[in-house]
Amino acid sequence: MSELLRSYLTVAIFGGLGVLLVGVLLGAGSLLRPSKPTEEKLTTYESGVDATGDMWSQSNIRYYVFALLFVLFDVEAVFIFPWAVRLEAYGVFGLIEMAIFIFILVLGLAYAWRKGVLKWI
Repeated sequence: MSELLRSYLTVAIFGGLGVLLVGVLLGAGSLLRPSKPTEEKLTTYESGVDATGDMWSQSNIRYYVFALLFVLFDVEAVFIFPWAVRLEAYGVFGLIEMAIFIFILVLGLAYAWRKGVLKWI
């Protein structure tokens, strides 16, 4: 068996053991936990306030898009930080690459702004 296949076999074994461990622990938890459902336990909890209505309400999709944009630009900051720390090692090539990267981010931000996604109602 080649070294490459042996490496994949090691990863597959650890992955299988991980899935098996999760299954065993979830199964043991479902067997060992007490289960005594009552009507009061099954009601929806709303921070100490008595629940009213049918508990179904639609949210504006704009909030989710706003949150996704936040996560997107937050993750992009994670890519910019290592570049900023090692700027001297990357030189002019790294500076040009990061300028292109930031330009693409600015284009995405301008597109979202123009579409009105960033307006918080």
